[in-house]
Amino acid sequence: MEPVIMGVAGGTGSGKTTVANEILRRAGTTRIAFLQHDAYYKDLARLPLPQRAMQNFDHPDALDNALLLSHLQALKQSRAVEVPVYDFTTHTRTVQTLRIEPQPVVLLEGILIFADEALRRLMDVKIYVDTDADIRFIRRLDRDIKERGRTAESVVHQYLSTVRPMHLEFVEPSKRYADVIIPEGGFNEVAMDMIAARIRSLIRAAEAAQ
Repeated sequence: MEPVIMGVAGGTGSGKTTVANEILRRAGTTRIAFLQHDAYYKDLARLPLPQRAMQNFDHPDALDNALLLSHLQALKQSRAVEVPVYDFTTHTRTVQTLRIEPQPVVLLEGILIFADEALRRLMDVKIYVDTDADIRFIRRLDRDIKERGRTAESVVHQYLSTVRPMHLEFVEPSKRYADVIIPEGGFNEVAMDMIAARIRSLIRAAEAAQ
């Protein structure tokens, strides 16, 4: 059997990663290949550092979807892939990669994964995490300061200049492609129980077919 590919999308700070981690915790990490769209940002090493920071990272063109598509196809063909490791402080790819082995379920998480038709065609299940804009902004502000070395001023500027406009243009409209919409993200116990149960049944079916 080919693996089942599940996509988890939603706006910045919506709780996509929390949902993905909760799926991994409930369904088991040993039978799920987890990919994050953020790892596929294009390498900007060719640009001076000040110019890198001025790029629009919330537009679909900022991401190397061709590489991601090739990786998803490889996993469908039971071949391992080497996922880039991205440095968000320098906006470049590091020399390291993360090896992902093929599994019965491939879990893909990212803001813009439903905005790309080719990616959508590969997904068997599409989940959208729906969270209020003020909560999403607060979470992004906290994350970017603590984890990505940004200043509060730079986070606010980026949010107003690119994040919010791109959300309205690309992310929010992509919600219509979702099979399941989860309010409250990983804190929605009922939704998480249903999704985890579904994944466990898919894994059992895949293992029985081997």
